[in-house]
Amino acid sequence: MSELIKGGAFLISKATPERVFTPEDFDDLHRMVSETVSSFVKEKVLPVSAAIEKMEDGVAVGLMRQMGELDFLGSDIPEKYGGSEADKITTLVITEQLSRSGSLSVAYGAHTGIGTLPILFFGTEEQKQKYLPDLASGRKIAAYALTEAEAGSDAMNSKTRAVRSADGKHYILNGSKQFITNASWADVIVTYAKIDGEHFTAFIVERNTPGVSIGPEEHKMGIKGSSTCSVIFEDALVPVENLLHKEGKGHQVAFNILNIGRYKLGAGCVGACKLALELSAKYAQERQQFNMPIAKFGLIKSKIADMNIRTYVSESLCYRIGGLIQEMVETLDLESEDAGQKVGDGIQEYAIECSIAKIHGSEMLDFVVDEGVQIFGGYGYSQEYPIEQAYRDSRINRIFEGTNEINRLIIPATLMRKAQKGEIPLIQAAMKLQEELLMPMMPEESDAPLAREEQMIENLKKVFLMVSGTAAQKFGEKLAREQEILGRMADMVCEVFAAESALLRARKIMASKGAEAAALAEKMTVCYVSDLTPRFDAWARETIAAMEEGDTKRTLFAALRKLTRFEPENVFKLKREIADAVYAVNKYVVMS
Repeated sequence: MSELIKGGAFLISKATPERVFTPEDFDDLHRMVSETVSSFVKEKVLPVSAAIEKMEDGVAVGLMRQMGELDFLGSDIPEKYGGSEADKITTLVITEQLSRSGSLSVAYGAHTGIGTLPILFFGTEEQKQKYLPDLASGRKIAAYALTEAEAGSDAMNSKTRAVRSADGKHYILNGSKQFITNASWADVIVTYAKIDGEHFTAFIVERNTPGVSIGPEEHKMGIKGSSTCSVIFEDALVPVENLLHKEGKGHQVAFNILNIGRYKLGAGCVGACKLALELSAKYAQERQQFNMPIAKFGLIKSKIADMNIRTYVSESLCYRIGGLIQEMVETLDLESEDAGQKVGDGIQEYAIECSIAKIHGSEMLDFVVDEGVQIFGGYGYSQEYPIEQAYRDSRINRIFEGTNEINRLIIPATLMRKAQKGEIPLIQAAMKLQEELLMPMMPEESDAPLAREEQMIENLKKVFLMVSGTAAQKFGEKLAREQEILGRMADMVCEVFAAESALLRARKIMASKGAEAAALAEKMTVCYVSDLTPRFDAWARETIAAMEEGDTKRTLFAALRKLTRFEPENVFKLKREIADAVYAVNKYVVMS
């Protein structure tokens, strides 16, 4: 097997299509699972979607039990604990397809991800044997209780306390958690408390534990069919054997699990985007205005094309990340006692990419559903049409699994930490770029497909290095206080990875299926890079202006002009062609 790709290394190295996993690489099992889950959603979930949204008793939980019987809940769990032990791509496929089920997908995500995986990755053998079989089968439902009123993004500021009982057999928990998904349905709750007010620690708490109570359902903007309640601990007696991982090491559990939740959330957003695009494309062809379908209008075609393009890009980056994680898992001995923790630690290597999936997926979905409502016009604002629910349901994704603002701070912080440790030669690359910018730039001329876009992406990587290097020199350790600059650095990292993922996927389709099959992916990549370049330039300019003045600023602006000089294609024409390809099948499309 080839050497594993380091997390964040894409910023200073050129990836090859062969090392990137794409949906075109699905095997027969992936396709079969996709069809099975899709059929389940259509036949079992959608007919009762109104009942789910009204939270009619037993409907959602009953469907979760059925999902357990169909092995949807145990794809990450080893067979010896009752799971199907599927690869990470299979889990993404299930997540993507279930996202079409609306609120039920939220219950599924909380159960299989942040609810179950802490036990799988960090539990003792006894804990795994006790809880995982029931969680894999759906006999029990899991929840994850981290958030508190004063400890949302600041998770370590937990006020929930734990003390050892006099007989030493229990921890006594006091405190409350809020906005907990699956709370009213959960049998098993992974939660956190500070032992003696100091040591942040994870615990497995059973619903019937004395002193545990569940608050009323929250009245939410969207995802109304999911359970969201507070969890209250009043002298809750938790057996000492239910301490999860190690005393004072709860942060290792919390942050590793959130990484997994982030890249899975990205895949869920992709599935929701495909549904919104499908609804919008069909409606646009049915809706008549001025004696013709609105689908024929240029501005509607532009919206449909942008919806398809952004879905393509986010799908490409999500499955690229899934491939990286799967490659890492394949290097591990999954039969060892600490296999779960090794998987969790391995995923930590890709913390940057997981945050990218979360940010890009959630913001891309918000864009797509917003354009969907606009295409529906006044009807899009009516609850009689499903795009209205899609719009409301979308908004939570920018808050789930750490807000997008927190994830934007995580990306540069993790990069700088990896650079300081020498894990990726980011500092050396920035120093080399300083020398390169003093020399005349001679761009390579090539007529190869996507050659200009490839060169532009490489230049945008250099823009990031220039901006981040300037920021590091200017502020040093105080850079952590400059959140606006860090946010723009994160935007650059996200978009470089996204654009490169789109390009590599298009190149891989060309290599395996030919230029004609790759024509649509090529057009979408061209459009994305053309739209991205001026935005990237603007981000760099405002960031440089915030850091430097006078001659230094002018010098950096001159270097920036060299790197962002780009002659765009006629994207209006390309987007019309992309929209026509979507209309031909009335759904998301990559190869026409």
